[in-house]
Amino acid sequence: MRGWRAELLCSTITTPSLQLEALRPCTFPSPLAFSGTRAETGAGAFLERTAPARWLQAPWPPLHHIVAFAESQCEAAVLTPPLSLEGGLAAELRPANLVQRVLSLFRNVRPGSDLSHFQLPATFNLPKSQLQLYGEGVYCAGEDLLGRCARGADSLKRLAAVVAWSISTTRPPIFGFAPYNPVLGETHHVSTSGSSGGLNVLLEQVSHHPPVTALHATDARGEVRLVWCQSPAPRFHGASVEAAVRGARELRLPRHGETYVVGCPNLVIRLLPSPGVDWAGDVRVVCAQSGLEAQLSYCRTRRSFLGFGGGDARCVRGRIFRSAAPEETLCEVDGFWDRQVSIKDVATGEVSVLYDAQLAIGDLATPVVQDPKGVSASESAVVWGEVSEAILKKDWETAGQAKRRVEDTERRLAKERNDRGEVWTPKHFSLSQNKDGDWECWPLEETVPPAPIVVPSSSSSS
Repeated sequence: MRGWRAELLCSTITTPSLQLEALRPCTFPSPLAFSGTRAETGAGAFLERTAPARWLQAPWPPLHHIVAFAESQCEAAVLTPPLSLEGGLAAELRPANLVQRVLSLFRNVRPGSDLSHFQLPATFNLPKSQLQLYGEGVYCAGEDLLGRCARGADSLKRLAAVVAWSISTTRPPIFGFAPYNPVLGETHHVSTSGSSGGLNVLLEQVSHHPPVTALHATDARGEVRLVWCQSPAPRFHGASVEAAVRGARELRLPRHGETYVVGCPNLVIRLLPSPGVDWAGDVRVVCAQSGLEAQLSYCRTRRSFLGFGGGDARCVRGRIFRSAAPEETLCEVDGFWDRQVSIKDVATGEVSVLYDAQLAIGDLATPVVQDPKGVSASESAVVWGEVSEAILKKDWETAGQAKRRVEDTERRLAKERNDRGEVWTPKHFSLSQNKDGDWECWPLEETVPPAPIVVPSSSSSS
């Protein structure tokens, strides 16, 4: 990050293993919070995760060396292709004996175990954080499906468009690989480019145990606002792992005064007898203002026998109806989330294409760093940059060491906060639990500013 300048603040960041003068970025659009003893999302924690081991002992290196190191590391943000229908990471991550390696992971895990704290070796990681995967479901799309939601001529068309958008967030998972568990305070800030001004997306890991991720997205025209608060809850069931995603996804259309609450299917990883990974479960899309809702089911086209065969697991079926009259179907939805999904108007019998996966997620552009000076030290692509780079090079020893350094720092910072009796506070969101124990997040700002990382438009990336 060229443009960093070092300023000695009133207090220094002190930990048992490292003492560093606080560094303040002079050109950051969203300054990092690392005043006083709060170093978790600032230069202190960042350098502790990434600096050479010899720097963790006195005497400290000259300040200009620290600044130069921070600049070089923050410029090395590693961004990888999003999950899509073709090629990308799926084509690269296919090691030999994958099934045997996956089964060996769960040899000593009891059925029913909560896997949210399960530590994967780097050889099983996608070269990206869970924050990036959540974000890609919003900012990586071949069609402007969110814009279609806002442009719908009536409430029924808008709800159908929201259903199509929700299907688009279902991306092809890769068996045997999982993203990194985000560290507390990790952020991911990306914008899309386009004639309409694009979409600005900001994510933050607002809790580590349990893992809770908050997302806020707004468009330049003020027609769309997205707020997510999601907490994955993976459990081991002996022959499979099922990850339920708790929390709500709210899509607001301010011009129409409508808010849509959108659910999410579960991710099911089958280990035996036929290994694979699919999306499954029921999803609701509800708009209280219009009184309309949709129910979708991610399922197989027919039942399987002992896990063998059993039709196509990427089927999605459902219907749209009025909440006050749930027995009266207005539209029927049927198709495959990785191909085409059709919608049928029950009254007229008219059938049309609701969602085309090839257009939506068939060929997706990889985000690029447009403004290196604006990239935060808490950015996912920076925090995990060394790990991702080593994974892409298949340098597993370096990847393992870099990953342990990030995770060990996270654990130590948590212990130090606990010893001091401090409660960590998110930077971009408020966080609370409702009476049912579900997490709720709300952004502290009305809009998301443009990001230093940008998804190229299809014309510029072709």
